[in-house]
Amino acid sequence: MPLQTIDEKYMRMALRLAEKARGRTSPNPMVGAVVVKDGRVISRGWHKMAGEPHAEANALAKAGTDAKGATLYVTLEPCSHRNKRTPPCSPLVILSGVRRVVIAMIDPNPKVSGGGIRAIRKAGIEVVTGVLESEARLLNEAFIKHVTKKVPFVTLKIAQTLDGRIATAKGESKWITGEKARVEGHRLRDRNDAILVGINTILKDDPALTTRIPNGRDPIRVIVDSRLRIPLRAKVLTQKSSAKTIVATLASASRTKVRRIRAAGPEVLFVKSNKGRVDLLDLMKKLGKQDIMSVLIEGGAEINASALKAGIVDKIIAIIAPTLMTGRDSLCSIGGTSPARLSQAVHISGGSTRLIDRDLIVEGYVKKKEGRKVGR
Repeated sequence: MPLQTIDEKYMRMALRLAEKARGRTSPNPMVGAVVVKDGRVISRGWHKMAGEPHAEANALAKAGTDAKGATLYVTLEPCSHRNKRTPPCSPLVILSGVRRVVIAMIDPNPKVSGGGIRAIRKAGIEVVTGVLESEARLLNEAFIKHVTKKVPFVTLKIAQTLDGRIATAKGESKWITGEKARVEGHRLRDRNDAILVGINTILKDDPALTTRIPNGRDPIRVIVDSRLRIPLRAKVLTQKSSAKTIVATLASASRTKVRRIRAAGPEVLFVKSNKGRVDLLDLMKKLGKQDIMSVLIEGGAEINASALKAGIVDKIIAIIAPTLMTGRDSLCSIGGTSPARLSQAVHISGGSTRLIDRDLIVEGYVKKKEGRKVGR
């Protein structure tokens, strides 16, 4: 078997290991590692959560002295800097005695990028890079955007009918999609650091915005509320969650209401104004500073439109039910005003489709005006 094929085989194994920690490593990347010697896997490891040992450290610790002369496969360049929680990995790799290191992608973190590889090569160890790089970049698309642009990777999730509607004329929306598709929606919550909705969703539906699947993790709840209209009895303020709640508002908001919300536990975050509304670009910068790496927007028509207009959306996930709402008075999934020209429409690239029971899931990346995908 050609060496390139062998390298890809074990790198796929390392990528699958990394995937096991999806939604658990923020603000760190997902990383998997495999140690192979004489055609046999002698150890595996992955980074399980921030603050715990990195993938290479786990795999090499399990291998022990058997790592000498082996090949280490790792999905991301071993770090060469000491962060707040864990020591650098490149010295561990060098001390392990491996003779060869195969890396999927160079770390995009400016503090690391290329430094780990240079240190390992300087120690006389063979280094191969770029094996299944596109798969590795896709796995860590949120980390890449956050570490390079200091803002979260944003996914806009929409559950709609075939004709693009999310509610009847009287506001009925439960449930447009099937049960299995709704479970998929909870998996998305589990995999993202935060879930964001507008105040209209809170006033209309009073959702808890928690994750209701076995072993699920609640995301940070972010409520966009320019005039601080959120009721103090709202579930996002009163229902217990393992994650905090952030209410994003303007400096002009009622100080009495601010104090009462803070007294209930949630954080009130003051954001710049954009024509009297929360500036979503500024909000993303502030969330990024809190090490929030990924945001799932699961709101209504107006917050969906505002997010797209602000240019913060990287990815679209549309869950489409085989149902026609019909009529002009039902609610469209994207609010706001329509563009005058087709060239001004939001274009999606890199799309994929799959069926979950009776519903169709369409995923794709929002293209910037210059034609490049956001955040990739």
